[in-house]
Amino acid sequence: MVGLIPSRSISAPERIRRTVALLARRGYAIGPQRLADLCLGGSISPDEVRWTAAASPDLNLVNDVVVDRTSLNRVGEIRSRAAGHGANAATYVQMTRRFVRTLVEVAPFIRGVSIAGSLATGGFREADDVDLNLIVDDGHRHLAYVAVNTLGLAHALAHRNKPVDDLTRRPLAPRLMTANLIVERSQCFPLVRQDEDMAFELLMAEPLFGIEAIDELIAANPALLEHFPQLAVKQAPLLLDSPVRRLPAALFPTFLDGAARMLGEAAWRYMQWTRRDSPDALARVAYVRATMRPYTLFDGPG
Repeated sequence: MVGLIPSRSISAPERIRRTVALLARRGYAIGPQRLADLCLGGSISPDEVRWTAAASPDLNLVNDVVVDRTSLNRVGEIRSRAAGHGANAATYVQMTRRFVRTLVEVAPFIRGVSIAGSLATGGFREADDVDLNLIVDDGHRHLAYVAVNTLGLAHALAHRNKPVDDLTRRPLAPRLMTANLIVERSQCFPLVRQDEDMAFELLMAEPLFGIEAIDELIAANPALLEHFPQLAVKQAPLLLDSPVRRLPAALFPTFLDGAARMLGEAAWRYMQWTRRDSPDALARVAYVRATMRPYTLFDGPG
């Protein structure tokens, strides 16, 4: 099983193939230099990536992107996303930093925030939303979800002209800021998930706030470093200064989380209802939720 054997003990070609497969599961691919930096089991030489791509019947180097056979027909889309990222990412990163600064001021139970999804991985298009990973105080996961989405709706109303697709189209305003992964602090010691996909999620995420909580999570889960030792030296160039003022934590006792759950679940189910005529969008949501389990919210019956 994945995770039982240290990734650094696997041969370099196999590590490259598994990294390409991991990227393909997430819907994108990258060039030899970045693939070498992000390789499962630790960084290697870009020349080794090129050699493996040339020698392996399962891999191809097409337009300077390393893909497996299942992704050959998506090379054009992958390169288009990369081009879109170059044109749009900087603006949306700065927008997200402003949003998160306000979020942590009004939600003192949030310990750490990172940018995830396409804005972190390099495939962001202007029609995409911005995914956020959060570490929160115990008993505040649903409060955090409601805080992100309430503030996110107010934020999106100011950006009603943003391009949308089937995933981000909404009746009032585009979906712009999204809680991708929310874990309570106690869930980090240790994480239930110790697999390469979770390690890669943390590797690719760009910390914005609460680097101490993020570092604490990584230190408490050394098995993640067996998959990606790069986590030990990951930088945080986008980190925000700690806010001078935050709302008092006493305003958010844990008993409010139950009410937040009911409100958040009603809103989430409404969002799924708005996608009822878009099977591709529903399938994408289902896939993302599957990759986040057991940390997904609203997984109850119905």
